[in-house]
Amino acid sequence: MDKNFSKIIPYALYYKKNVILNIGFNILYALFSTLLMISIMPTLDVLFKQTSRVTQKPVYEGIGNLKQYIQELFNYYVTTISDQYGVQNTLLLVIGIVVLTAFLKNIFNYLASRHISILRNGVLRDIRKSLFDKIIQLPISHYSDKRKGDVMTRMLGDVGEVQNSFFQILELVVREPLTIIFSLASMFLISAKLTLFVLLFIPISGLIISKIGKSLKAKSTKVQQESGLFISTLDETLSGLKVVKSFNAESVFKKRFNESLERLLYLSNKISDKNNLASPMSEFLGILTIATLLWYGGHLVLVEKSLSSTAFITYIALAYTILTPAKAISKASYQVKSGLAAADRVFGLIETENDIVDQPNAITLNTFSSAISLENVTFGYEADPVIKNLSLKIPKGKTVALVGQSGSGKSTIANLLTRFYDIQQGHIKIDGFDVKEVTMHSLRQQIGLVTQDSILFNDTIKNNILLGKEDATEEEIINALKTANAYEFVKDLPEGINTVIGDSGNKLSGGQKQRLSIARAVLKNPPIMVLDEATSALDTESERLVQQALEKMMENRTSVVIAHRLSTVQKADTIVVMQKGQIVEQGTHEELLAKNGMYSKLVSMQSFE
Repeated sequence: MDKNFSKIIPYALYYKKNVILNIGFNILYALFSTLLMISIMPTLDVLFKQTSRVTQKPVYEGIGNLKQYIQELFNYYVTTISDQYGVQNTLLLVIGIVVLTAFLKNIFNYLASRHISILRNGVLRDIRKSLFDKIIQLPISHYSDKRKGDVMTRMLGDVGEVQNSFFQILELVVREPLTIIFSLASMFLISAKLTLFVLLFIPISGLIISKIGKSLKAKSTKVQQESGLFISTLDETLSGLKVVKSFNAESVFKKRFNESLERLLYLSNKISDKNNLASPMSEFLGILTIATLLWYGGHLVLVEKSLSSTAFITYIALAYTILTPAKAISKASYQVKSGLAAADRVFGLIETENDIVDQPNAITLNTFSSAISLENVTFGYEADPVIKNLSLKIPKGKTVALVGQSGSGKSTIANLLTRFYDIQQGHIKIDGFDVKEVTMHSLRQQIGLVTQDSILFNDTIKNNILLGKEDATEEEIINALKTANAYEFVKDLPEGINTVIGDSGNKLSGGQKQRLSIARAVLKNPPIMVLDEATSALDTESERLVQQALEKMMENRTSVVIAHRLSTVQKADTIVVMQKGQIVEQGTHEELLAKNGMYSKLVSMQSFE
């Protein structure tokens, strides 16, 4: 058994009642499928008057005499009913048995399908839930070199493929094999010699079919990878449509997209060819078996006369009954191979180790009362360090601004304070507690973050703001909007705070989006604020409004301001000038200007990052 099958089992066990009922109904379906075929033989016997008259009820003499006993018992009842009610009514009764058997077979088929659907859909939901839990749980560092499209393909395509393929296993191990077994047992009862002859063909058919499907798993993996690239290209094109159009780059993106589509088409056609070959190949092999049966069975009926014509017709019907489950097994085995490739990717993500987790005995940080301190911190996203042996203390209630050229490590400090990344050397402490020793939830509860990119969601203004405090009242939301200088435009919107702002807030201007981001942070009301270039993308008027909002928000709070423009840092208690991951100067605005060093140069160039 493939290792991925065992990973599905815990999900399926939650629905064990449905599994048991599905297996039970499948057993009954397989039994009545065979009985339906068998019930044709007495109908033919009555129709063609081939039943022997038996006036005395036969006695069961053991398994070795089972076939003769069943035949004589049937003939006894046919004789009795014919004598009492006539042959026409006897035929009606036998046909009634056929109809009842068909009815029960289809009822059990429906019930089995109903329970497998509950199982499939439930497990699909649960796997997607586990996958999304992992996507949310994994650190931001995990996605720095991953395509969004690849993650989306695993969630949408791969999980669906797992659902479609793996739950055919229940049909593979219960319904179809049992249908074959019951049919073969009945065929043995009718003619052991003919059945042994048939069984010679089964291994040959199996060998041919397995040869066809050998490379399917590898090709399925390539299709899923290409689907990830395809979705990523689409996502990037939609996200950057203004850039694509303004640079007349439509042809570049069309070419990239079409090339991905062509590769996907080629691989999909290859897989479809193999999948499509499964059914006709197995049917053709089945017809060959039937043709051979007709030749050898005809010999037993016409030459040896060891088999009655009605028994032979029933035998052929049973043999053909085996073809349907055999085809289903063949087709399912192909889909399972595709499912294995998809499951590798799904469980590969679910089982990805999260290297930024709470320690077993992590403490809860309920308040912030003293200072934030960075002690000899060294950190690099890859091999080369971005921050080198940096030490800095930020007392409670003070505003510290980080300035410097692009790439100097300012935004990295924001990522480290919020523990989006873990440092390689040194310590980051809040009130003397190392951030690695406190729970991430309580750490981030103490910090409000406003980034350069105003990240808003396609929802109402109210629901976007409520991310800061889920149980906030409408009055608290409006107060937060007023603090952020946002209520002046929100109140004029058609539906006020219940206005839907579109994908990424695209119905609003840059300044409006940024003020809503600030309002969200205000509502959260954290003691520490981290402002990562919060005004760098704004025009002068928007910057003025946002800057006023920021100043209101920073009152009586500890603030770390990663600055791009001079206006943001002039009033800071301490300005820290960074270069290549190290602090080269620090002091107030006036003190640093007096030094006539790096900060003074940055001011003169108006090049704050």
